[in-house]
Amino acid sequence: MQIEKVWVETQEPPREKVSALVRSHKLSPVLATLLVNRGIDTPEKASEFFNPDLKQLHDPFKMKDMMVAVQRLDQAIRDDETIMIYGDYDVDGITAVSLVYLFLRQWVKDEDHLLFYIPDRYSEGYGISKQGLEYAFRNGVNLVISLDCGIKANERVDFAHSHGLDFIICDHHLPGDTLPNAVAVLDPKREDCSYPFDELSGCGVGFKLLQGFCMYRELPFSYIEQFLDLVAVSNASDIVPLTGENRILTYYGINILNKRPNCGLSAIIKISGLEKHPIQIDDIVFKIGPRLNAAGRTAVDSIDGNSGGQVAVELLTAQTEIEALRLVNRIDSFNQHRKDVDRQITEQAHSILNADPLHETRKCTVIFHKDWVKGVVGIVASRLIETYHRPTVVLTESGGFITGSARSIPGFDLYQAIENCSDLLENFGGHTYAAGLTMRPENYPIFKERFEKFVEEHINPNHLVQTIHIDSELALDEITPEFRRNLQRFQPFGPGNSSPTFISRHVVDSGDAKKFGAKMEHMKMELGQRDRSYRPVNAIVFSQAGEYYDLVKSGCDIDVCYSLVENHYQGITTPQLRIKDIKQSTKENY
Repeated sequence: MQIEKVWVETQEPPREKVSALVRSHKLSPVLATLLVNRGIDTPEKASEFFNPDLKQLHDPFKMKDMMVAVQRLDQAIRDDETIMIYGDYDVDGITAVSLVYLFLRQWVKDEDHLLFYIPDRYSEGYGISKQGLEYAFRNGVNLVISLDCGIKANERVDFAHSHGLDFIICDHHLPGDTLPNAVAVLDPKREDCSYPFDELSGCGVGFKLLQGFCMYRELPFSYIEQFLDLVAVSNASDIVPLTGENRILTYYGINILNKRPNCGLSAIIKISGLEKHPIQIDDIVFKIGPRLNAAGRTAVDSIDGNSGGQVAVELLTAQTEIEALRLVNRIDSFNQHRKDVDRQITEQAHSILNADPLHETRKCTVIFHKDWVKGVVGIVASRLIETYHRPTVVLTESGGFITGSARSIPGFDLYQAIENCSDLLENFGGHTYAAGLTMRPENYPIFKERFEKFVEEHINPNHLVQTIHIDSELALDEITPEFRRNLQRFQPFGPGNSSPTFISRHVVDSGDAKKFGAKMEHMKMELGQRDRSYRPVNAIVFSQAGEYYDLVKSGCDIDVCYSLVENHYQGITTPQLRIKDIKQSTKENY
C-alpha cells in the first residue's frame, strides 16, 4: 500500500525581517528565512537561539512542591535514611534514575542506603508496582523518588504511605483528577503548577529537583552540569520539544556527550561506532537510545535476576571502563535481539492487514496477536504508521491481559480516543501521540469497535493525507561549506525545531543509483541539476527504494525533498541528502 505524499511549501515571510537577519548574522537568505518562519524574527532572538545559555534556565522553585521535595531529600541525606530511586523502563526513566543515583551517590553517608529499581516490563508493567514496593519494604527504604512515572499511582502511594514510606514523584505525564498523596508531586503539567515550561522530560524534572537541591545547599551548578549528557539522551529519545529549556539542556548535554561522557555512555558510543565524529541528535535517536530502550524491553535475566532496565542503569552508573565494557556487550545483544523480533512482528502485522479487505477503508489500525512480544509492539505501531499513515494500536497478550501500545499521526489526539474507552481498560497512560493500555480479553472486541468509531467520527480527513512541509527551495550548488556550517548552528534538531526540509527541482541522477539492504529496500544516488553547475551530491533513500528506483533510473528530471545531513565515512565528512519523497518534474517548475 503506497501513500501519496502531499508537499506543502511554507509561505515567504516579510522580506525586511529576513534582510535584517542576513545583515546581522551573515546568513544566506534561505537560512534567514528558516529563522523567521520559526518565530526567530529579530537579531536579538537569533542571538539567543544561536547561543543557548545555562543562565536562562528557570528557577526550579517555581515548580509546585519543589521546596518541600528538596527539604525532604535534604532531611533523608542528613539523617542517613535509605533512599530508593524508582523509574520507568524506557530511556527517559533509565537516564533519570541514573542521573539522580549518580548525583546522590556523592552525598549519602552510606552507599548501601542508596538503591535504584526499574520494574520488569513483563511481570510488573508500567508505573509503581507491587513488587517494587515490596522490594522497598524488604530493604528498609524510607523515601522513594519516582521518575517518569507515579503521577497516577494513587493507590500504590497510599499503600506505601500506610507502611511509613514517603514518596517524591517526578513526572511529566498528564495527571488524573486527583494527585497521589505523596510528600511532593513535581510535574509541570499539574494544573496548579505555574512553572514557565511544561515540556520537560521525566529526566528533565529529575534534573530540576537536583538543581533545586544544589540551590538549597548553595552548591555551584557544576555539581549537576556534568550529568547533562544523560538529560540530552533522555530529551532526544523521548521526543520532547527541543525548544525553550529543553533546547538549552540538550545543547549543553550534547557538548558533554562529545567531550567527556560518563563511563556507560562512552561505552555505548564506542560499540555504536560513533566515536569518530561529533555526536548529534540523530546519533542518539538511532544508535544510543535504541540500545537503552532495548534493554528496558528485555525481561528479567535468568542469570542474575535483573531486568534489562536494571542492567542499563548499572551501565550508566558504572565506575570503571572494564565494568562498562562487560555491561555494554549485554546491552548490545539485547538490541540485536530486539531488531530481529521487531522485524518479524512487523512482517506478520503487514500480512494480517493486507489480508483484511476492509483495512484500506478504515481510518485507523487496531491489531492484536496473542504471541507478539510486548516490549516491541510500540515500535511496530510506529512502523505501521510509516506505511499506512493512520492512528494505530498494536496489542498482545501478557499475564492474562491484552496489553500494548498506540501511536498517532500529526493532528489527531490519540489520548482522547483512548480515554473515551477508559471504562473498558484496566489502566492506560500517555499523551497526544503515544500511549500504553491494558484491558481484559473480553473487552477487546468492544474496545476495537468503539475506538474505530471514535476515530471515524473525530479525525479530520486531511490528517490522513501524509503531508511533507517544505521549509525552502534550495539549489544543490548552494550547499556550500559555509551554508552547512551555519545550518549546524540550528542544532539540536527535534520537535519544535525540526531539521529543515528542502526541495530541489529538476534534479537528475548520475546513472549510478544502487539499491542496498537485506531486501534491497534502500537506495543510494548521486544527484545534480542540469541547469546549474553540475556538482553531484550524495543522496540516500531509506525503506522506499521500491517506490522510486524505476523513476530515478529512467533518467527523467525529478524533484526531491529532503533533509540535509552530514555523512561520516572513513574520517571524511560530506553533505548527504536524506530523501523524504521524489516526484517527476513538471515543466511548470522551470
